[in-house]
Amino acid sequence: MDKAGKAELLGEIKEEFANVQSVIVAHYAGVTVPAVTAMRDDFRKAGCHYRVLKNTLVKIAVKGSPLEPLGALMVGPTAVMWSNESAQEPAKIALKWAKELPKFQIQGGFFDGKVLDAAGVDALSRMPGKDELRASLLMTFLAAPQDFVRTIIAGPQNFAYLLDARKRQLESAS
Repeated sequence: MDKAGKAELLGEIKEEFANVQSVIVAHYAGVTVPAVTAMRDDFRKAGCHYRVLKNTLVKIAVKGSPLEPLGALMVGPTAVMWSNESAQEPAKIALKWAKELPKFQIQGGFFDGKVLDAAGVDALSRMPGKDELRASLLMTFLAAPQDFVRTIIAGPQNFAYLLDARKRQLESAS
């Protein structure tokens, strides 16, 4: 690759990593081409990126940015997975493939200003996503009004049950 090509690729990497949510790094040596193609499709469907990049280019691209500690993971044949939308998705998909393919080994990652080891990537994959957090927040907001309505309705409802029970009692007596 000539200097102009490297400069262009460097610019692309910097642009992609500008507002990245999380980055996962894995060794892929020995993984078959069909498996890598299927992996790329999974990442693409989830709105994530999977690329094999030159380690030195990634180190240069992240230098001086909050992602700079990520450079320590860039050793050997590495695949880089990231997302600009969800921090958990690249970790979930990478771990799924690591379980299926023993040669695909998670080296670590980067999330929220910290470098993660393989166990950290596993913990990141188990975190709830944005949609799950929004749903739980919405349920929290709705819980108090629902309880209030149930409390208001309980008195008249119980009185109606009492009247119905008395009616049945009087009908059975006669």
